[in-house]
Amino acid sequence: MLEALTPQPQDKILVLMAQFREDPRPAKIDLGVGVYKDATGLTPVMRAVKTAEKQLWERELTKTYTGLAGEPAFHAAMVNLILGAGFADRAAVAATPGGTGALHQALELVKMASPNATVWVSNPTWPNHTSIIRFLGLNIAEYRYFDATSGGLDAEGLLSDLAKVAKGDVVLLHGCCHNPTGANPSADLWAKMADILANRGAIPFVDLAYQGFGDGLEADAAATRLIASRFPEVLIAASCSKNFGIYRERTGVLIALGEPSRRGVVQANLAYLNRQNFSFPPDHGARLVTMILEDPALCADWQAELEEVRLNMLTLRQSLAEALRRATNSDRYDFVAHHRGMFSRLGLTEAQVNTLRDTHGIYMVGDSRINIAGLNARTVPILAQAIALVGG
Repeated sequence: MLEALTPQPQDKILVLMAQFREDPRPAKIDLGVGVYKDATGLTPVMRAVKTAEKQLWERELTKTYTGLAGEPAFHAAMVNLILGAGFADRAAVAATPGGTGALHQALELVKMASPNATVWVSNPTWPNHTSIIRFLGLNIAEYRYFDATSGGLDAEGLLSDLAKVAKGDVVLLHGCCHNPTGANPSADLWAKMADILANRGAIPFVDLAYQGFGDGLEADAAATRLIASRFPEVLIAASCSKNFGIYRERTGVLIALGEPSRRGVVQANLAYLNRQNFSFPPDHGARLVTMILEDPALCADWQAELEEVRLNMLTLRQSLAEALRRATNSDRYDFVAHHRGMFSRLGLTEAQVNTLRDTHGIYMVGDSRINIAGLNARTVPILAQAIALVGG
């Protein structure tokens, strides 16, 4: 049996991580892996998480299984964080192993409910989106999104392609902090997108991996809340890895909004999918998140530290845009300051990216996506000078 297996394509980011680890140069810079880092290069444990862990250690009496869909308190806390009040009667919810687990379960749900539906993704999108869609055997199509020349959105192409979506098709949207480009629709463009998708009878599927990393917790949820208020059915996959800094705890949530009368059936199907894939979801991270969101003092401290993280990335963006303007004597990279979240796509060629890695020890994904949080005050001018030297 096993001899019939063939090699699978390697994940480019994981390959890049391995190359970085093996590089002996002490001044090398990692801008590839998508995790938040502070100025020392550490991904810290947030203060509120540390406090909640201590409290949990003292209070926890058992390590028995949680429910198939996770704990109702976690469900309620996440629905409130993402959507605010007024959605509880429409929301079927399942805890999942990270945001990727939520994406996978949502696409499994699509396959069960509407196997012939096409799933539309932005061009570009996070590579694992397309990988999972194809692995599950679902139809896939792309809508235009990014204008590489300007570093902004191709709004005309975006709206034109969404107008081709068929009734019942699923449209995958990045709720904020688009990965890999960092370019987000304006509020006006979101409204136009919602109008078109509603007229087409589409099912929006929001990937909300970075709430709090862009313009703030409430602002980053605005587009998702708009979609939730406009459509009878919405899928939302959210991650706690970034905004709570609990990457290795694999804490995610899938929210399926529908008619209140159908909520019980949808909830049962989410529990069924969990059972088929991994049975009971991880609980440690979900419990920490619940404790933080339910405790006013812990929640305030978490929000304060998250805001520090967000503002640090905005400062790095502004510094990099200014350094690139000086180094290249052009405004070509001014868009970096306007992007949001951890990522920006710089518009460099693959050859330039390779030269940055081989000659300067600067590692980024081949499409020139960089993790802004991989920079600090010392490395910003180094990156800008290196980009100028390779002809960027």
